[in-house]
Amino acid sequence: MQIGSVTLPSPLVLAPMAGVTDLAFRTICRQLGAGYTITEMVSAKALCYQDKKTLPLMELGAEEHPGGVQIFGSDIPCMEEGAAIVREVARPDIIDINMGCPVPKVANNGDGSGLLRDLDKACRVAEAVIRGAGGIPVTVKMRLGWDKGNIVCLELARMLQDLGVAAITLHGRTKVQMYAGTANWDYIREMKQALSIPVIANGDVFSGQDAARILRYTGADGVMIARGVFGNPWIFQQAQAAIDGKPIPPRPPLAQRCEIAVRQFELAARNKGEKIACLEARKHYAWYLKGVPYAGYWKGEISKITTLADVYRVTAGIQRELRDAQDDG
Repeated sequence: MQIGSVTLPSPLVLAPMAGVTDLAFRTICRQLGAGYTITEMVSAKALCYQDKKTLPLMELGAEEHPGGVQIFGSDIPCMEEGAAIVREVARPDIIDINMGCPVPKVANNGDGSGLLRDLDKACRVAEAVIRGAGGIPVTVKMRLGWDKGNIVCLELARMLQDLGVAAITLHGRTKVQMYAGTANWDYIREMKQALSIPVIANGDVFSGQDAARILRYTGADGVMIARGVFGNPWIFQQAQAAIDGKPIPPRPPLAQRCEIAVRQFELAARNKGEKIACLEARKHYAWYLKGVPYAGYWKGEISKITTLADVYRVTAGIQRELRDAQDDG
């Protein structure tokens, strides 16, 4: 897939997810087959105010190329300046604009999917980011619209393409839907037919088969995987096998899953400090144990993790007592 001047090695993309896709997790996903990864969303306003906690969010790994940084906001000058800061500091291959986040504190402020209520402003935001990006390809991730009565994705996509946006990712839900119901892939197919720039499909991809199916159904150039990666970074290998028509490998045995989890948490500890990394490890480790029978006790122990020593202790216990357990998929 070609996005502007950037060639992606595969159509498999890890979605940017706040509080999930930090550098450590993106590194694991790249090692396990993701062709393109994007940072957690970064506030352009925070960048403009030189917030020290924000800068680490847009750090890309040495081997994370092609890699993208996603920014969000609706203040025009701030979005331009934020894009320029991203270009100079993070040096990404692509800058992505968030026009899809449905979280109320973001959308109700006019940011994220809030921009879907004002297409003129959404276009001015895109123009500002393109100026600030200084030649780096700019992409947009969006939803169908604010609600079912205001589906604007096709109209906005055509406008963004005319402005020079290099690719669009479409999540097949409205802002109001949040993550409920079923993603509508028909609009993704219509967008692909309407545009000449790449379209990346997103929504309800929870397995390798889903990834292959959404690509066939929509004709999209790529597939962005979000919640389906929770506890299963191997989904990229499964997706590639499904796309290639090969047997789909199962999730690896529990012991190997635990090893990958520990490696992720060690990477996170180096990047952001042991305390924060271990607090954030709690949700990830619980995801890695999804489907493991009789894991309730260990999920309780995981909820108490505060140090890497705790991680090692819990992991040893899991491997000792549950190594023969078979998951459900």
